[in-house]
Parts: sequence; C-alpha cells; structure tokens
Amino acid sequence: MRDVNQGQTWKLKYKQPAAVWEEALPLGNGHMGAMVFGGTAKERFQLNEDTLWSGFPRDTNNYEALRYLKKARGLIAEGSYAEAEKLINSRMLGVNCQAYMPLGDLILKQPGTENCTEYSRELDLDSGIAAVSFRTAAGLFNREAWISAPDGVMVIRASSEARGGLNLELSLSSPLRHTVKQTGAATLILEGRCPTHIADNYHQDHPYAIQYEDGLGIAFELHLKVIATGGRVEAADGRVVVSGADQVQLVLAAATDYEQVKSRAAHLSGGRAAAGWLQAQSTGAQVESSGGTGLLSPGESCERRLAAACGTAYEVLKQRHTDDHQSLFRRMELDLGWSEVAELPTDERLDAYKNGGEDPALEALLFQYGRYLLIGSSRPGSQAANLQGVWNEHVTPPWNSNYTTNINTQMNYWLAEAGNLSELHGPLIDLIGELSETGARTAAVHYGARGWTAHHNVDLWRSSVPSGGDASWAFWPMGGVWLSRHLWEHYAYNPDPAFLQETAYPLMKGAALFALDWLVEGPEGLLVTSPSTSPENRFVTADGEPCSVSMGSAMDMSLIRELFGHCLEAARILDTDAAFRQQLEQTLPRLAPLVIGAEGRVQEWFEDFAEAEPGHRHVSHLYGLYPGEQINERDTPELVEASRRTLEKRIASGGGHTGWSCAWLINLYARLRDGETAHRFVRTLLSRSAYPNLFDAHPPFQIDGNFGAAAGIAEMLLQSHLGELRLLPALPEAWKSGRVSGIRARGGYELELEWKDHLLVSARICASRDGECRIVYSRGLKIQLPDGSIAGADEPLQVKAGENYLVTAGEV
Repeated sequence: MRDVNQGQTWKLKYKQPAAVWEEALPLGNGHMGAMVFGGTAKERFQLNEDTLWSGFPRDTNNYEALRYLKKARGLIAEGSYAEAEKLINSRMLGVNCQAYMPLGDLILKQPGTENCTEYSRELDLDSGIAAVSFRTAAGLFNREAWISAPDGVMVIRASSEARGGLNLELSLSSPLRHTVKQTGAATLILEGRCPTHIADNYHQDHPYAIQYEDGLGIAFELHLKVIATGGRVEAADGRVVVSGADQVQLVLAAATDYEQVKSRAAHLSGGRAAAGWLQAQSTGAQVESSGGTGLLSPGESCERRLAAACGTAYEVLKQRHTDDHQSLFRRMELDLGWSEVAELPTDERLDAYKNGGEDPALEALLFQYGRYLLIGSSRPGSQAANLQGVWNEHVTPPWNSNYTTNINTQMNYWLAEAGNLSELHGPLIDLIGELSETGARTAAVHYGARGWTAHHNVDLWRSSVPSGGDASWAFWPMGGVWLSRHLWEHYAYNPDPAFLQETAYPLMKGAALFALDWLVEGPEGLLVTSPSTSPENRFVTADGEPCSVSMGSAMDMSLIRELFGHCLEAARILDTDAAFRQQLEQTLPRLAPLVIGAEGRVQEWFEDFAEAEPGHRHVSHLYGLYPGEQINERDTPELVEASRRTLEKRIASGGGHTGWSCAWLINLYARLRDGETAHRFVRTLLSRSAYPNLFDAHPPFQIDGNFGAAAGIAEMLLQSHLGELRLLPALPEAWKSGRVSGIRARGGYELELEWKDHLLVSARICASRDGECRIVYSRGLKIQLPDGSIAGADEPLQVKAGENYLVTAGEV
C-alpha cells in the first residue's frame, strides 16, 4: 500500500487563531479530549474527560407506568390516539438523563506576542498533532500538542527560535466547582466535583438548572507538570511562570472517580440502592484513595501517568503516540480527485466550496476527518462517543450531550466497520452490555416484560427509562432493539463465533425477548407494537389534532423483524435455542408488514395518516433501506420505488435540514444507487452544515453528522449487504477517477478499488476467512485467482483466508 500522504495531505489549516470554539481544532485519545484555539499572546486548551458527567447512580424507573399500559393499549385499539398520548405523557414517562460535563481550561499566556507575522495553525489528521507557529521581532515560535492513547496524557511543547525567548504564564480553571493548588513550582493540580443534576434549560426558564450537593457528584482532578529547558520556573498565585526558557514541555493528565462510584453502586441492590449510595457519599468514602475498591483515586491515576510520561524522552512519547494513531488512521486511503484549491486554508476552501466550487479532495478530507474523530473519541476501554464525541465546553450542553439512541448514537458508529476501525466499535458494545442490565429492570418495571429495553436517551449511568417531556420523543422503547443491530454488524464484518456466542447473541436475545413480550395482536390478527411512535414525528388525527402515539409504526416493525432475523441466524450458526428459534419463526410471518400508502410512499404509521410535519428531519420509516436491508431491489422493488418517492416528498417539504439528517440522506441515496443525489447531499452538508473546523452543525454542533457523512461516502463506493460485494454502486460524476484502499466489507473482506473515467479499473479483495464471495458490478468482471488463473463473476467466488483476488472489468 502506498503512503497515506502521497498525493493528499490530510490537514486542516488556517491563517488565524480560532475566535470561537467551533473554529478550534480537536485532539483526543478516547478518554481525554482537547480543543486547541491556536492563540499567540493567549492560548486556550479547552479540555474534556470521557467519564465526567453530572448525576450519580439512582433508580429512575417509573413504578406506576405499568398500571396504565393496558388502558393506553385499549385507547389505541379503539382509535383514541390523542387520549392515549395524554395518558402516556401524564403517567408513563420518566426523568431526563444527566449531562456530559466540560473538564476545564489550560490557559497559556505568552506576553509580547500580540503582534506577529507568518502565523499558521493546523491539525494533521495523519499524525494526530495540532501545531501553531508565528514570528515576532524576537524570532519564530512553535507549539505542538497531542493526546497520547498509549501513555494516557496530553503533551504540549512550546519552543523558541531565539535562545531564552520563551516567557509563559500557565493556569488551570474549570466552569465546574473546583480549587487549584500548587505542589512545587512546576506543578498545578485542579480538584473539582460535578453537579448532581443538570436540568434541561433550552428556554432559560429554570432557576436552578445546575445543582450541586455537598459530598455528591463525580470527583475529578486535572494535573499539569511543566518541564522547561533553560530559564527558570516559579510559582505565582496559582500560576506557573516560566522565564527565559528555550523550550517548555507541558504534560497533563485527568481522571475521575467514576469507576469507584460505579463499583460501590454495584454492591448495593434493590430499594436500598439510592439511599445506601447517598450514605456512602455523605461519609466521604469516595473522595481520596481507592477506598477499598482496588481502583486508583483520581489523584493517584494522574500522578502515575504523569510520573511515567515525565520520565520518558519527549521524542519517545511523540513516537509512541504517532505510531499508535497511524496504526489506525493509515488503514484507509482515499483519493476522490485533485483540487486546485487543496493548498488553501481550510476555511477558505470551505467558502469557495459553498460558492459552488468543485473540491473532491475536500470531500475526501471530510471522510478522513470522520475517521479521525472516531479515533479521538472512541477507544477500547473508553466511553462511547456521545452527541459531541468527547468534546464539549458547556455545563448545560445541547441535548445534554448524551447518547440519543433513536438514531444519533447509532449513526456515530455507522462508519466504524466499513472505515476499518472495528475495535473502536468496542465502547458502544460495552455500553450495550451495561445498558442491558439497567434495561432489564425497566422492561420488568415499566412493561412487565422479559429481556431488556432502552428508550431514546442514555447517559453515563445507563438510564434506560423514558425521558421526561413528550411521548413523541420520550416514549420509544425500541432503543435496545436498534442498538442490537451493532452487535450483529460487528460480527458480520468480523465473523468470530466466540464474539457471537459470548457477547452478541445473549444481548440480542434479551432484546428479542422484550420485543416478543411487547408485541400485541392488532387488526387482522397481525402483531404490532402498542403504544408505538415514529421517533420525534407526529401525524394528524381524524379530528385534526397533531399526535405521535398509535400502533405498529414502520420503524418499530422494521427493527423487530430485523432483530428476529439476526437472532435466528445467530442461533443457527451456534446451533442453539431450538425452542426460541421456533418461536421466532412462528412470530415473523405475523408481524405487520411495511405498507405503501395511497400516494405511493412508504407508510410511516399503521394507518395512512396525514403528516403534521411533512419535512420532518427523521425518516424513520425508511430504516429498512438504510441502515437496514429489508428494502432492496432484489426482494422488494416496489418498496424501493416507494422509498424514493418518500424521500422526494420529505426533501421537497424541507427535510434533511439538520446536519445529521442530511448525512442520513447520503446513505439512503447511496442504497438507492443514486450517486448524483447522494453527492448533492455531501455538498449540502459541507456547504450548509459545516463549521470552519469541519465539525457538523445540527445546529449547534453534533458529531453524528461527521460520522454519518463519512459512512455515506463509504456506502457510495462499496456495499456489502445482501451477501454480496457491490463495487462502486453510487459513484457520482464529480468523482471521475479515484482510488480507495482499506475499505472493509461484511463477511470479513478488505478491498482496494481503483476507477478511471467513472469505470472500474481494478478491485483487489483480501479475505480474512474461507468462504464464498459474490461480486457485483454494473459491467462484466473477470477475476484473477491467487494461482494466476482467471474466473468469471457469474458464480460465487470460493475464497481462502489471507489470499488476494484481483478483479478487473471484462466485456460489457
């Protein structure tokens, strides 16, 4: 494989510092995140830590909800949808999730550099390093920063061209309650505690939105160590002052006591859990050392990592970081074509693009940026990427920066497998496992059901209950069913029977057991969900009233049908659960099917209701087209056409207006093999929904649009559902010639594709296991086998693990 930077530089670059957060540049190692502003006289590093959330473990189940379930179902069965919705809103909802918190800021002041020339700042996606350089009368100054996954620290180095030219003032602060202390001239320690509750305050009408309670809330620490070459280092009123240095290295570590809190909560059970946890908190049991849990305190954790890092040469630390980062980033290479403006600063390129300029290299950069952001916000052992990845500066962040599981959390991970970052799927799989435990209680308490469930919002504490608010978003017990798709996806790309048996199948079965108990018999003997919503959308009742609650939404039924199919296939592979398989096989034909409405569109609800918001941002009824595969040209061509009409109507009415929903459209049109329209929404997303640092704008910032757009670009180049590898299925006119390598496919394949003048030149396929591979392209193909012989693509190709197969275009 040629070097990833040959012919393409994966950099974001600018000629001025960031004026606002959305212009700063992100660094991350999964556990820690930073936004680098690139200032000269004053530099800000805004910091995050992945387990820093408000709240604490508590039982938020609504023990009265089950009392009203039968009545709600009765109202729905008789068509009293608005009455059912009122009942659910008043009796069957829960409480809102907690919020992801900002850690704090490192402020670096460098007096005398207010007026400078030759300024530049950049983020190198290939190395994971942010750099700033500028010149003053005293000479050239440079800074570089990165966050190491191997060493668990953030490292910043400032250097001066002139001997003794560095004069810096360093301080730590946090928007959370905190204190800063000094332990020697070169060390600062910030100690703080999170709020115990963050209330939604979108309308600024809550008088006490940020609530602190003494002795409660996650405790955290941020440590800074300063290492100067030359000059002197002094303590000054909570700051570190460096004078006359040649070079200064800053090393930071952050930690919380989340694991201790979680460990103690796990030892408490039943109705005593909340009270017992509060008592443990009030005694101060969590504050200092490991507290008998065998876990390091936040201070101990920071000290150990800082001691190890500070005892290691800078270049060694840097090399370990870049080796680790590049082992992930360099797995994929993408060339969508050359751009005349490729050497311009990124914000200038973006402006030119918004004004109609062509820039396929910027579109390739958007793809690789999505991969970079996943590397930075989701690593083995870290928390899963939330609504903002791992980057947030607000104490009351938009939508609490939580896990929104009616699409957004899932969209964060659409890229993981195809983008050759499979192990980064792990934090989401870990989240699903933890959520199945809290979700089992919610299934039993709220619905009297087996298995486990989750609703549309999840937080660090794995809340599985309906949120507060309105049924249109809060009452959606299909979150666990959708999340279960990711278990199957991980297996499909990495066919490992041990993972299937030990992790995926038990969790999928639990979600399926809930679905079996949640289904009820509806009209004509069909099985439906009730109550049912289509996430965040509303229809109009016969009385002209907007309403969200009915039965058997297309989304619900698509999810359950898919989950049952995956469970059946998994049980067959594992040769287990004969009785359970029989139950699923008997249930599947009774599930209410997808229906085409009177206007030729996929029907979103059980009845062909009028839409309250024809341009709604969600297109949940097209789940079966993408990310599902039930809607396809082979099996359901009529639904494919109905999906096309559905999208046309939704978009004509204003749909796709948020960043993430625009990203979903890229994927949906890729599945329709409409490369031109898919590319139009790539352009729309970059032109309308990208901040100067290429963060996706909902608005405000949500990272799912970045991940979803990257997944869509991959889907345009390769599709691997339906048991086949479809090459260049949605190649647009704008990508005339290009190349992608390292892209992965279901079945355990890795591919390299090259095309010229919109036609396939070659595809190289490497199999990770023995099996059968069906290759599809719009024209004829011939395949060179490892022994040099030639085969056609009319029949499935028998492949062997580790072997490469060269595919070239044959006769039309």
